[in-house]
Amino acid sequence: MELVNKVAVVTGAGSGIGRAISLELADRGCALAISDINESSATETARHAEALGAKVVAHELNVADRDAVTEYARQVVDTFGEVNILINNAGISCTADPVAEGNRTDFDRVMDINLGGVVNGTFAFLPSLIESGDGALVNISSLNGIVAQPGMSSYCASKFAVRGFTEVVRAEMIVSGANVQVAVVHPGGVATNIATSGLERAQAETREVTAAQRARVRMYNEKFLRMDPKKAARIIADGIESGRPRIIVGNDARAFDALARMVPKLMPKLMGKAEKRMFSGAQR
Repeated sequence: MELVNKVAVVTGAGSGIGRAISLELADRGCALAISDINESSATETARHAEALGAKVVAHELNVADRDAVTEYARQVVDTFGEVNILINNAGISCTADPVAEGNRTDFDRVMDINLGGVVNGTFAFLPSLIESGDGALVNISSLNGIVAQPGMSSYCASKFAVRGFTEVVRAEMIVSGANVQVAVVHPGGVATNIATSGLERAQAETREVTAAQRARVRMYNEKFLRMDPKKAARIIADGIESGRPRIIVGNDARAFDALARMVPKLMPKLMGKAEKRMFSGAQR
């Protein structure tokens, strides 16, 4: 796919990968419709994209709100006339809680945004992608859409589901003959605020945050979330241009993808051992 003169929609564009991919697409000649739950963050991204010469409209959007996403899609099509690319990027994490502790509030919230947002965006924009005659649907999963990790049931469930949903849509586009390429993206450790924001959200809601949860976030930020979002954005944009159905971002994601294929039965045990080794020093 040639990106020049395409109209791209990016959700969760106010920071992290969303902002980086918005700017990368702007630099490659796309017009942009960007959104974020935080309107000022979306506006800031729009300012940077406009400096690169792109036509940009920015909106506040809660991707978990089906009606709001449907109306947003109508507005975008009215503004640009067509939509060629949809990047369902918006997502959140939360504090690490074992399933046995039963934190359904956080679980449901993560599923509503990470999976529900992808589903809402796809349903709202896919007809426009098909009608464009040259479309691309790109859904952001995660390394945790390849391997499961203790304490991250909601995040892993949502990202595995994004992977499965995306693969269904890809197969349907092939069967229908629609000229829409469909890709799922599995980023590894990218230097975003996703881990910190989950902790901050819990604190803002005056919920107890344990020492183990704080240590986990510090470990993620210091050891794992290392790739520059700009580099991740270049890999994703290159993947869109080359029509790759699976876009693996980072050596860590590639390594875990290979392990999951070679020794799938061992992965839960390996991930459990890694969890103990990395986080056993913190007290709950």
